[in-house]
Amino acid sequence: MGASNPTSGWNQALHEEETQETEAVRVDSDHIGSGPLAGVRVLAVEQFGAGPFCSLYLADAGAEVIKIEDPAQGGDIGRYVPPGATDESSLYFETFNRGKRSVAIDLKSAIGRSEFERLVSTADVVFNNLRGDLPAALGLTYSQLSRFNSRIVCASLSAYGQFGGRSAEPGYDALIQAEAGWAWMTGEPDGPPVKSGLSLVDYAAGLVAAFGIAAAVLDANRTGRGRDVDTSLYDVALSLLTYPATWYLSAGVLPVRHSMSAHPSIVPFQFFRTADGYVAIACAKEKFFRELVATLGLIELLTDERIRDFAGRSEHRNDVVTTLGEAIGRWSTAEILAALRGRVPCAPARSMEEALDPVDLQDRRLLVEYEHPLLGTVRTVGSPLRFEGYVPSPAPAPQLDADRPALLPELD
Repeated sequence: MGASNPTSGWNQALHEEETQETEAVRVDSDHIGSGPLAGVRVLAVEQFGAGPFCSLYLADAGAEVIKIEDPAQGGDIGRYVPPGATDESSLYFETFNRGKRSVAIDLKSAIGRSEFERLVSTADVVFNNLRGDLPAALGLTYSQLSRFNSRIVCASLSAYGQFGGRSAEPGYDALIQAEAGWAWMTGEPDGPPVKSGLSLVDYAAGLVAAFGIAAAVLDANRTGRGRDVDTSLYDVALSLLTYPATWYLSAGVLPVRHSMSAHPSIVPFQFFRTADGYVAIACAKEKFFRELVATLGLIELLTDERIRDFAGRSEHRNDVVTTLGEAIGRWSTAEILAALRGRVPCAPARSMEEALDPVDLQDRRLLVEYEHPLLGTVRTVGSPLRFEGYVPSPAPAPQLDADRPALLPELD
């Protein structure tokens, strides 16, 4: 499905064959209702990925997100990440900061502190993704800000949390994937530890922080009192070990790596090589396994008592996977998908270019497109959340300090 020239694919889908549904989306976006977080003001002392990813979800839900950027550092470091970086703007920065506002404030100066406190008095949330020891040092905690606003929610997302012996340590996604055991669990059995191709710890921690913020704001509206909310990349990564952690902590069972990205206990639940590519097949129910072997003409597997249930197939994994793999390898990817879809959960292993097929993005209403004054047309994947009666209106990320006149007019 992916074209060799992604730009021509975009142009064809967006300009030559624009669907009526897409037109309807654009018309509707001119008449959108209020998002569920409309009226919530978030002051975000954030940079790079995890923090901005958190507040992006808040912004897409209708919150007003104001980036508090350090003028001494040229604002959010993400503004300068290549490719596509120019004049304090970049495609990386756009990805995480579209639709937000910006004020450059030096939180360490008397004037900057006064500006910030005035904004706190009008806000619902102060959020940061600084190193764990810095929120208190910069006066970003509830005990330090509640005198300006008793309802303020002060949320922190750091590498190792605000408390404990590691609060002063910096951390990044790849480091946490290594330290929390993710990379050790990933890859081929005899290969080195492997991190995800995406910054999944950053993104998962951002979503956890967004949930914590939303819950605390709801409580503050109910009680009239805000609070501190604290989470960390490391804690989130450990929590996402989920059932493998339960297996180990409760029964001493350690998961082992299996080839082709296989599930640790459900068989088959993995990738298979086809005649011309790869396909993922997931038999998470007995009926799916029966359908799979029937489609492949391997009826003898249904009468093999050794593999009649999950436990048996896990015990005899190599025999099952080898037999299935030989049969699947004789089909093309298109053929096996056509035969299994609607009967057995399956999917092709696609490239990112194929996954970003513009027609599919339009159909799923995931395409976000807007004009940026420096970067031209910016196209990206939008929020996966759907709120009845509300469609986020895409807008460029802010230029550094662009919203000072509107937010702090009398100091201009």
